[in-house]
Amino acid sequence: MTPAQELPGSDEALRSLLAYLREHSYEFTPVTPLTHARVLINRGGESAEGVRDIFGWSLPFEAKALPASLMEALLQGQWLDGEGNGFFRSRVRVASLEGDLFLHSAFPAREADAVFFGPDTCRFVTLIRNNLPANRLDAPLRIADIGCGSGAGGIMAARMCVGADVTLNDINPQALRYAAINAAVAGLQVTLAPGDALEALAGDFDVVLSNPPYLVDETERAYRHGGEGPGRALSVKIGAQALQRLNPGGRLILYTGVAMVEGVDHFIRELKPFLGQTGCTYTYSEIDPDVFGEELERPAYRHAERIAAVGLVAVKT
Repeated sequence: MTPAQELPGSDEALRSLLAYLREHSYEFTPVTPLTHARVLINRGGESAEGVRDIFGWSLPFEAKALPASLMEALLQGQWLDGEGNGFFRSRVRVASLEGDLFLHSAFPAREADAVFFGPDTCRFVTLIRNNLPANRLDAPLRIADIGCGSGAGGIMAARMCVGADVTLNDINPQALRYAAINAAVAGLQVTLAPGDALEALAGDFDVVLSNPPYLVDETERAYRHGGEGPGRALSVKIGAQALQRLNPGGRLILYTGVAMVEGVDHFIRELKPFLGQTGCTYTYSEIDPDVFGEELERPAYRHAERIAAVGLVAVKT
């Protein structure tokens, strides 16, 4: 494990970018990929008119749109792609949420190591805010964000529980890279733990947070592919592992999506035995009954009626 503040020199350009955007009161709420694509179609191939277009909508821009020093730093860090005719396109996007800025991958996120930030992230952070226990003064909470992506969940927890021991985990090195920068610019001390979920961490925790990928992705991109089920296998695995790694009184806060088959939620059905074995009480609810409906057109979902966003909060009594 490594402290998040120990950043490679090439990432200083991204820190400078976030500082610049913060100084200019940047705000951008990411949308689903389908909505993003529709917005770009409506704009009819326009080039960027400001920083929201550059780092939010991933539109091409001219060098004069940014300060020369920032432009040079981003070019040297290889964070910009040349589009020809004097235009460039950013390889990163920046989202704003609850006063913090979060680096993630540019649109469209096709790369195997892409890092995604969207409406699910916003709903996940809301679930955390509504269910995170108060920090203890005598023994600060030990918190793990499993599959952290941009680090939004863990950073929210660190903001709410000042002094907590917060670990950000992801199997994707690029995710940890962005999460480290996001935490550093937010002024928060966190620990990075690369590897496969809780298998990469030692000991037990007071809080485990997780927003696992839950869709079926043929190329198995880390930010999107949830495995068999369709798509629920990873969420079941992380949930089962986390329940066994909670301290007494500890809690799991898990946000995911479930493909409902003939009205049956197989995710909570498969997780209930682990909830019983570990002596946990829990609340479980549908946060949104219908997300990513376009996925139902794909063969993997031929038996699914809908995909629901759900939230599980389990407490070890």
